Amino acid sequence: MISKDVFKAGNSLAGGVARQGETCGAVTGAIMAIGAVTGRETFDDVENYKKSMDLAMLFYSKFKESIGQTLCREIHKARYGKIYRLFIPEEREAFKEINSRNREGCPEVCGTAARIAAEIIVDVLEKEPPRSQRD
Repeated sequence: MISKDVFKAGNSLAGGVARQGETCGAVTGAIMAIGAVTGRETFDDVENYKKSMDLAMLFYSKFKESIGQTLCREIHKARYGKIYRLFIPEEREAFKEINSRNREGCPEVCGTAARIAAEIIVDVLEKEPPRSQRD
């Protein structure tokens, strides 16, 4: 349902948007996935804008409740005990070393985001078919 182009567009969300430690890329990517399924197709489609926004807000609140944070750097601090500045090559390498071995870190955070987004998307699709199948 989500094109390779949308997946590619999310590439640089990693590390809290271009490795800056801002909003977790998994949060942004999950909200993009929800929007790809439920969002408006034209600027004046206020009904689908509101629906998609409500679902994105639902995702956000569930993610924050589950993980405790939505900012990448704060997730690092909570999960790893320190903030990794991923735009600095040495810190990015150190982060790769611990993150690849630490399931409770980014792998779990990304998995949580994917699970919550998938539950929301499945719930929407069970209630109504995708627009492409209705047209």
